[in-house]
Amino acid sequence: MHTNIKRSEGFTLVELLVVIAIIGLLSTLSLVALNSARQKARDALRTADIKQMQTALELYYSDNSSYPIAGTTLPANGKFIIGGTLATGSANYMGQIPANPAPFTDGACSNTTAHDFVYTQDNGGASYHISYCLAGGTAGIIKGAHIATPSGVANP
Repeated sequence: MHTNIKRSEGFTLVELLVVIAIIGLLSTLSLVALNSARQKARDALRTADIKQMQTALELYYSDNSSYPIAGTTLPANGKFIIGGTLATGSANYMGQIPANPAPFTDGACSNTTAHDFVYTQDNGGASYHISYCLAGGTAGIIKGAHIATPSGVANP
């Protein structure tokens, strides 16, 4: 006796579940890698912005024999804000002061006061410091709070 068993074409439920689980795992891994890359990019931008601000401050010092006072050529609270400028008279040292890239509270920068670029004039204009935070670290600078001064960058 010859019985014809008809096999259906397609996938079984177990095969579909395995494929869905693999796709879910791959998408989760790619999102984690993407978030890490975004954090590194924000830290690289923060570092570049601090270097630009230091250069502008050095140019200001060269012309004025003093670093600027917060509240005159900078916002009164000393925070560098987007849209602000560093200028005196006809000299424009920095057309647009960069803002800290969002999200501010990522990685090691979860403290709400540590995410701003904060400028402070020191020693009657003879020095300054800019405090800022790196979420994960970049370019040999470790994650966490940092202070930029005329002599470079240091951990507080």
